[in-house]
Amino acid sequence: MRSPKRELPQDPGAILHIPVLLPEVVSFLQPRCGGVYVDCTLGDGGHAEALLRHSAPDGMVIGIDRDPAALAVASARLAEFGSRLRPVHATFDRVAEVVRGEGFAAADGVLFDLGVSSRHLEEAGRGFSFLQDAPLDMRMDPTGGVTAAALVATLTQEELERLLRDYGEERFAGRIARAIVRERAQAPIERTGQLASIVAGAVPPAYRHGRIHPATRTFQALRIAVNGELDLLAAALRNGVAILHPGGRIVVISYHSLEDRITKTLFRELAGIGFPAGEAPEPLLTLLTRKPVVPGEEEVAANPRARSAKLRAAERK
Repeated sequence: MRSPKRELPQDPGAILHIPVLLPEVVSFLQPRCGGVYVDCTLGDGGHAEALLRHSAPDGMVIGIDRDPAALAVASARLAEFGSRLRPVHATFDRVAEVVRGEGFAAADGVLFDLGVSSRHLEEAGRGFSFLQDAPLDMRMDPTGGVTAAALVATLTQEELERLLRDYGEERFAGRIARAIVRERAQAPIERTGQLASIVAGAVPPAYRHGRIHPATRTFQALRIAVNGELDLLAAALRNGVAILHPGGRIVVISYHSLEDRITKTLFRELAGIGFPAGEAPEPLLTLLTRKPVVPGEEEVAANPRARSAKLRAAERK
């Protein structure tokens, strides 16, 4: 399902992170005054701002993010809404716990905008992007956890290959893993530029000049592994559904097939779809999107990072 044409920001550069599929998010979540909404990936607060404006004067948005810097940015940006925004430092799988901790029994809408934000990619010190040389970190929460450099230094060749294949869907996973092990024996791989160069040298020449940079999938795989993104996702979605009022809605925006597959499979399971006759459990969800909603050409032209986005939505019975 392709999204309709829409009004786009007149000055996309004014906000570092442009919220993806914003009109569609508002349309599916149907924010209203007095409602309680959870943005499980608050980021710069673009989606949260729209939810706050559409739920005026007294709707609440609980904004969850594992990155303290993102919480600070969003809190400053949305200061005009006062206590209607509740920023919380947590991982998104704790959504039900967070909602109850803020004093609410349930929520009217839950949003997950998955993947890495523009701010993470453009802040050189975070190490998410191969476009800027930086320490090979990739932690969304820099206060703890294992860095990408540590994984590159300690995983065996077989473990690296499996990580690149499973999380990055990298066709040259074996070649890249061998190159990493060979190069780290000569010197530690501690910078994004080092790793990007190693990957580019490991793949066939024709692959170096394709539509995407040859290191894209390697960096994706390491980021997912460092942050445990897929490990947390299924539990997060279940907890998001569990905390919804009857009639409440959940919206998920994913950016690669692994995330979308998990979302699609779980939504179908909770909607009682795909079970043998007579064996389906009592459904918890009604699907609102049989096929994912994707950005239109105008949005992709204004915000190229939206090109791979897929939105799925469902309603709690």
